[in-house]
Amino acid sequence: MPFRPLSASLLSLLALVGAGCGSKPGPPPQMPAVPVTVAQAVEKSIPIQVRPIGNVESYSSIPVKAQVGGELIQIHFKEGQDVRKGDLLFEIDRRPYEQALRQAEANLNRDIAQEKQADANLARDVAQSKNAEVQAARYAKLAGEGVVSKEQNDQMRTNAGSLEASTRADQAALESARASVSADRAAVEKAKLDLGYCVIRSPIDGRTGSLQVKVGTLIKANADTPMVTINQIYPAYVSFSVPEDQLTAIRRSMAARPLAVEAFVPNDPQPATGQLSFIDNTVDSATGSIKLKALFANKERKLWPGQFVNVVLTVGNEGKVTVIPAEAVQNGQKGQFVFVVKADQTVESRVVTLGRANGHEIVIQQGVKPGETVVTDGQLRLVPGFKVEVVSGAPSAAKPDGAS
Repeated sequence: MPFRPLSASLLSLLALVGAGCGSKPGPPPQMPAVPVTVAQAVEKSIPIQVRPIGNVESYSSIPVKAQVGGELIQIHFKEGQDVRKGDLLFEIDRRPYEQALRQAEANLNRDIAQEKQADANLARDVAQSKNAEVQAARYAKLAGEGVVSKEQNDQMRTNAGSLEASTRADQAALESARASVSADRAAVEKAKLDLGYCVIRSPIDGRTGSLQVKVGTLIKANADTPMVTINQIYPAYVSFSVPEDQLTAIRRSMAARPLAVEAFVPNDPQPATGQLSFIDNTVDSATGSIKLKALFANKERKLWPGQFVNVVLTVGNEGKVTVIPAEAVQNGQKGQFVFVVKADQTVESRVVTLGRANGHEIVIQQGVKPGETVVTDGQLRLVPGFKVEVVSGAPSAAKPDGAS
């Protein structure tokens, strides 16, 4: 077959194929920098704190009960109203007790008159007895001289003895009358007390709870169910429990100075502040914890009896520790780690040993030094060696499925 020369286009195609097969691969494409937020590890003093859950208790809680029975005729407050000590709360029908007082006063007046009569009788019989004794002595002398008969002498002696007995009886009657007067005075005082108990006043400053009675209710004295309960809202206590291994440090610090306590109410970033006021005298052997109480002025009424709050008890301070934001710490196969930003804006992974947490900060015992920069947001898009771009408010993770 005669040789036919290749066309120019075919020669060009072969040249391109040969050039492609013999060339080396080019450099991989450059990864874009990952946007992250960062923070610097700092060395500082941080407070030593205990953070239990606490329960608010009223400073005092008084169940109001009637001390006398009767019909409730008036209520002078509304449920949930603030009252001051001495404010009028309830009135019970006074009429039966007014009648009892009048009767007691009448009995007293009667017995006072009888006491006066007994006193007069005693004075009369004492005088007659003394006169009879004088006459008996005279007749005894005359009988000895033979002037009067023995019979007359005996009569005078008998009369003197009779008057002496009457004197003793009058003395007993007077003492009985005085005892009756004393009993009547006590009855009058009791009737006055009962009459006073018909008006019920607030024993403390506080806030009233729900009413358990209505106007017209027949009230029983010292009934099991109180008419209303008054809670003193301010000051207020917060009780909480801490592990027994914290007790020694708390007692030592409390002996040196007042210990500050903060109580955080849900949905309120501003805490109520108070001081530790009580440490229980027994550790609960079942839970290994001990009960404490803090006293709060509670003028703003942030704390409400029965409410649960987050308590922060500051025991002392720990100086010269390295801290970073708690959100910088991640969990990995080798334990907890952080991403540290190096001078060339790449990141490396460091396993860290953590200490105590303090709010949004955490102590780093090993792994990070003061002044180093750690990633606080955007870690899920990082691997060691990646370049980062420090931004503000970068997302820390991919959005959940379905998010725009």
